[in-house]
Amino acid sequence: MPLQFNSSSEHTLGVEIELGVVDRDTCDLVPRARDILDKVPQDWQEFVKPEFMQGYLEFNTSVCKTVDEVRADLQSKLEWGYEVAAESNATFLWSGTHPFARWDSQVLSPDERYQWLMDTMQLVARRIVCFGLHVHVGVDSGDKAIQMCDRLMRHLPVMLALSANSPCWCGNDTGLSSYRSKIMESLPTAGMPETMRNWSEYNWLIDHLQSTDFIHSSREIWWDVRPVARFGTVEVRIMDTPLSMRHLLGLVAMTQCVIAGISSEIDRGAYLTDCHPMIARQNKWHAVRYGLDATLVDPDTMLAASARQMARRTLELCRPVADRLGCATELGYCEEILQQGTGAQMQRRLLSKTESMVDMTAKMLEMTGSPWMGDSGVACRS
Repeated sequence: MPLQFNSSSEHTLGVEIELGVVDRDTCDLVPRARDILDKVPQDWQEFVKPEFMQGYLEFNTSVCKTVDEVRADLQSKLEWGYEVAAESNATFLWSGTHPFARWDSQVLSPDERYQWLMDTMQLVARRIVCFGLHVHVGVDSGDKAIQMCDRLMRHLPVMLALSANSPCWCGNDTGLSSYRSKIMESLPTAGMPETMRNWSEYNWLIDHLQSTDFIHSSREIWWDVRPVARFGTVEVRIMDTPLSMRHLLGLVAMTQCVIAGISSEIDRGAYLTDCHPMIARQNKWHAVRYGLDATLVDPDTMLAASARQMARRTLELCRPVADRLGCATELGYCEEILQQGTGAQMQRRLLSKTESMVDMTAKMLEMTGSPWMGDSGVACRS
């Protein structure tokens, strides 16, 4: 049965944020997501969800028209979440990876689909202990969604560089800014999207992958950007869970503006030059390795440019769109990232000061817990 794309006439938003569940005393990941999920109010059941392992979960917004609606929606759910997590002596980690937790100590969530994935992918799946930000933006046709996946490839490395927030893994500084990206790329259907011509070709691909039992549904296509038929959206999945709500809102605003801008260009019949897949992959690698300190290839000039230059150029293109969409304030939060640094840079600054992964994690928890909890109460013990 072909997938039917449920078109959206507006560039609506849906945001998914994955957060680690950590003990307030040890700062380690703990399998207490179920304690929180068991208390989710009935009308939020579809918006607060389990994830692959019981040491993290996902908060989703409902369909929002503006970035400010995203803020209000997430804030109400997170306020509730922080309060309920505290009842189990837990709180939430805003990072793409946990700095020192062991991946091989995590507990699988009880779900048939998760068990199938574990049985199929074995150790590759067990290592998926990482957390991302996913942003859905509504578009008006399946064909346009496919065009978006292709034309967004030039922008994805900049989005990743701005969101990079996973430098540490299993107690080690990996030397990368987004180690989460390399974990995700180990999945057989992850990474940069395949180049396709139209919605029919995408349907053909999904149909054959399912009929040969390679995948069970299109949900198992984990590209950095993918079309989502049931929501009528393009979903950008390349970003790490950012350091803070302000970083999140800035990245959501940029994503909405970039997609809305490309959509307008397509509607006007403007010729948009493609980014060669090899250039896109190399730019992504540099963003993974160096974050905002990366040197990227400008797909238009084919000359080297810094990630900061590329990010500021993207922000300039986004500003008139942001004025139209009402997210100029939130888009400005991306400038704060450029000035103050990414989550990865913040983590390394904290690690340099504390010389302890546990103490660094405690400082991160204090920074992100305070907007909802006042004094976070975190006092991690080495």
